[in-house]
Amino acid sequence: MQILEHRALRGPNYYSRYLSIFMRLDIGELEERPSDTVPGIVARLTELLPSIQEHRCSVGRPGGFLERMERGTWAGHVVEHVAIELQNLIGFSVGYGKTIDSYETGIYNVIYRYRDEACGLAAGVEAVEIVDRLFRGGDIDMPAIISRLKTVRDDHMLGPSTASIVNAAERRGIPHIRLTEDSSYVQLGHGHRQQRIQATVTGHTDLIGYSIADDKDWTRQVLGDAGIPVPRGWACASLEEALDAANEIGYPVAVKPVIGNHGRGVSTNILDDQALREAFAIAAHRNPSVIVENYIKGEDHRLLVIDGKLVAAARRRPAHVIGDGVATLQALIDRENQDPRRGIGHENLLTRIQIDEQSLRLIEQQHLTLDSVVPHDAVVLLKPTANLSTGGTATDITEDVHPEVKYVAERIARLIGLDIIGIDLLAETLTEPLEDQSAAVVEVNAGPGFRMHLSPTHGKGRDIGPHVVDMLFPDSETNARIPIIAVTGTNGKTTTVRLLSHLLRQAGRNVGMACTGSIEIDNHVIMRGDYSGPQAANIVLREPTVETAVLEVARGGIMRRGLGFDECDVGVLLNIASDHLGEHDIHTLDELARCKTVVIDAVCKTGTAVLNADDPRVLAAQEWARGDIIFFTLDPDSRAIRQHVRDHGVAFTVHNECIVMRQGHIEAAVIPVENVPITFEGHARFNVANALAASAAAYAVGLSIGDIQMGLQTFHPTPGQNPGRTNLIEADGMKVLIDYGHNVPALEALSELVGRIPANRRISVASAPGNRRDEDLFDLGALLARMHDVVFIYETDPRGRPVGEAAGLLRDGAESVTGACQVEIVMDEHEAVDRAFDVATKGDLLVLLIDDISGAIERLKGRRFPSVMADAI
Repeated sequence: MQILEHRALRGPNYYSRYLSIFMRLDIGELEERPSDTVPGIVARLTELLPSIQEHRCSVGRPGGFLERMERGTWAGHVVEHVAIELQNLIGFSVGYGKTIDSYETGIYNVIYRYRDEACGLAAGVEAVEIVDRLFRGGDIDMPAIISRLKTVRDDHMLGPSTASIVNAAERRGIPHIRLTEDSSYVQLGHGHRQQRIQATVTGHTDLIGYSIADDKDWTRQVLGDAGIPVPRGWACASLEEALDAANEIGYPVAVKPVIGNHGRGVSTNILDDQALREAFAIAAHRNPSVIVENYIKGEDHRLLVIDGKLVAAARRRPAHVIGDGVATLQALIDRENQDPRRGIGHENLLTRIQIDEQSLRLIEQQHLTLDSVVPHDAVVLLKPTANLSTGGTATDITEDVHPEVKYVAERIARLIGLDIIGIDLLAETLTEPLEDQSAAVVEVNAGPGFRMHLSPTHGKGRDIGPHVVDMLFPDSETNARIPIIAVTGTNGKTTTVRLLSHLLRQAGRNVGMACTGSIEIDNHVIMRGDYSGPQAANIVLREPTVETAVLEVARGGIMRRGLGFDECDVGVLLNIASDHLGEHDIHTLDELARCKTVVIDAVCKTGTAVLNADDPRVLAAQEWARGDIIFFTLDPDSRAIRQHVRDHGVAFTVHNECIVMRQGHIEAAVIPVENVPITFEGHARFNVANALAASAAAYAVGLSIGDIQMGLQTFHPTPGQNPGRTNLIEADGMKVLIDYGHNVPALEALSELVGRIPANRRISVASAPGNRRDEDLFDLGALLARMHDVVFIYETDPRGRPVGEAAGLLRDGAESVTGACQVEIVMDEHEAVDRAFDVATKGDLLVLLIDDISGAIERLKGRRFPSVMADAI
């Protein structure tokens, strides 16, 4: 078997509303070997993956998939289920998948859900190898496969603290974006409503407070000056200073680096000068400044304060083992590390115990070695601190905190100035005030880990994430999302997106806009290029100033990567027409329509689908639409519109050459069509339709009729406001119309306008990408010839075709038309434009269907056109 394509679909897509992996799989000769022809395959798969027995498949009950295998199914379908189950085995609960025949024999589109993108892709690769070996009788090392997948998981998954916040946000309907692949830097919410976190550090975390927490000596000073019990000690720059400090304080002492975390470099219960020398060297290795302070006896406690309130407390104990009178210390450690709750790093509830220099010193202080047999019930400490990251354990005692201790913890948070703070407190108990016992705060932590509270070794787990989310988004009624308007269709997307963005900006909104041409933030172009896919959506939604996102959504982006967002407030479906058929297994207009309906299927429950009632396929697509529906139409008397309006639905249409909004018995005039510049006084009917669509979408997000009117009359078909879309320029008595029409339906719409512009001759420069079907290129060439007197054909991206083939098909189509149209191929776009300029005369109309708009305009400036036709044609 061979994987032909393999990628993550990031958001609703052609196959699913879920985050899904797409795999295009060639099963080769296995097309002739369904599973019922492979003896023992079901038993062997069940032995390898026992939990796959739970898969229901289409049968709808546990064991359903295995029944399908017994009856016979193909290898691609088995890959789907194995990829799903592999993800479940490494901790990701997924269940959705589908396998679809393609138009090519033996090639299948395998779709399955993922929660972590890297793990989903890796599971697919492993699944193909497993299934191939299953069908061929090869050996399969499942432990090695699971180990590899766990490595991918650990390299990419969010840590437990960050995950608890993200999960809490998801439960409140707040979207999240991972801003880096290999860290816990995450954005919650969109645009100007976003908040960002790095693990448990938030965008509101005070820098001074963070610095105080990072410096243990500074912390001790701040808290000590405020009357909080802290150890007595000093920061020392040399061993001599440390020895002097210990002698003045009196042994036992604790030694730790001024800056550090996770208990690294910390030594406690130092009893003499020799032990101090060793401890100082360990601490100084972490930081040249070392604190020596009196050793506080008592239990190690962690108090977690979020937004000024104590939300959790835990008693922590250092990594340790308990003797049985038989096993050596090393054997006891090995046995403890076999506990299934222990793993590497933060992957499990507990962390494996690693023996290091500090461990060996502690073992020696207890008069033991790793080879010593530990007496029955004897406790051997293996770490000086109780951090979970070094193998410690935690017991939840949140409900046992004395009110005075709670007050002290919350006061410490205010004194340090942190929104999230972990307080390390040594005390005999938390059930009594600190002043009544031996107690001291030994450290505070900015960005503390939540693991000990989420899943303590003993006691009740605390759901910490909601406390953080409620702090960042205090008003539960305020949505962390911004309005997203997604526009799709075959033609008119870019103009509609630009016009809609203009309407919103004129109404005072800060808009993030992405389209074929550019990304604009707050009316500033920040990127140029084709940005009609999910990458652009991600860029816009990350921008901190954006109040409304307006996104062009092209077919290619939907098929290749999905929408890039989970839902939108308004989905606009403009039209369905032949273009790019044959790509991504989209061969018919009905399949193309289903692809485009992904946008209106992604509308949220309270949102709106804006649909073109003049397009039969768009009208039929309303079955996929979510939320309310607003129709737009050039035919105000159509049966569908009349019924919709009678039912108090909203429609935007044209009545007496005026754009109007209808609902029930109301007809509100918006603006005469002739006053909308992009309609060319109504002659460009396709732009009348685009204006209706933009007006409907603007109305759906709260703009008034007055706002819409103002925006429509101030948006012009110029290179400045709508570059490359019906830009009409006059130069020295000649008219130049620049547009991007690259398919037959677009040119058919443009032809009416071209025919209405007075001209001696109509000269065109045109091309089309090579990924159109042969018949589409031929028909496009024929239409160009019918519209113009002279056609210069250049070649844009051949997209897999031999150079010149696409241009040749266009020429063949043009030459098939009976008439006087003259056709010439000039392969380079710039040379073709210059050729057209050379032959044009005053009174001609030059129609440039090109990519480099600004380049053509620059070359147009300053040219003088002769009054008679050049001899070259």
